Amino acid sequence: MVKLKKVTDFLDDYLGIKNIKDESWNGLQFEGKSEINKILFAVDAGIQIFEKAVELKADMTVVHHGLFWKYVNPSINNYNKKRLEILFKHGISVYASHLPLDKHPEVGNNAQLLKVLGFEKDKEFGFYNGQNISFTGKKNIPKSIEQVESILKKELNAECKVLPFGKKDIKTIAVCSGGGGYPQFMEATELGVDLYLTGDSTEMYHLAKDIGINVIFAGHHATEIVGVKALSQLVKDKFNVKTEFIDIPTGL
Repeated sequence: MVKLKKVTDFLDDYLGIKNIKDESWNGLQFEGKSEINKILFAVDAGIQIFEKAVELKADMTVVHHGLFWKYVNPSINNYNKKRLEILFKHGISVYASHLPLDKHPEVGNNAQLLKVLGFEKDKEFGFYNGQNISFTGKKNIPKSIEQVESILKKELNAECKVLPFGKKDIKTIAVCSGGGGYPQFMEATELGVDLYLTGDSTEMYHLAKDIGINVIFAGHHATEIVGVKALSQLVKDKFNVKTEFIDIPTGL
């Protein structure tokens, strides 16, 4: 058992939630029980996740996509009311970390993507409001695009869309988990990497082909399971508390 405040203070500091501007209200979004026996980790907040937390007797959920966003109506009605009723009834806390979890150099989604693929973290990449949220990676022994796709399918259960328009031997890669789009794609081309890997697919077929760069769209959800999984293990080891990661694929 561990105090909720002890966990949230650690996460606030370790993830540096105040160090980057974000549309998500990062940190403790709902305060439940003051003492924690079990923490559930997942990509998304929502009724399905909270019902799973009740089923698994979790006192807290830590998610990448939380309940509250700066440009979403905060009124406690309709779906918001249904979500919060579950949390109030069972005293389940909710902690969210969006961009801070994307950008973290150790447990972050992008750092973990590079680790899964066997690439060494190299340069800062994916700048947002003047700060990087990702990294490029390098590897002395190259991989083919088919090998990269195979790893993503095996490790992340990702359904990949591949634009194989670049070098056959991939030694350098730029990654942007979730919703990387044209700004990150163009940044990757300017860096001259062999492969750009992101989540959401964007209509860049002819642009990628004319530039001559490999692109893989591996899905928003699939590219963002790795950070919360790594954070789950870290919290388990640090506080000797029960943690569990659950994956509810969205197909997106």
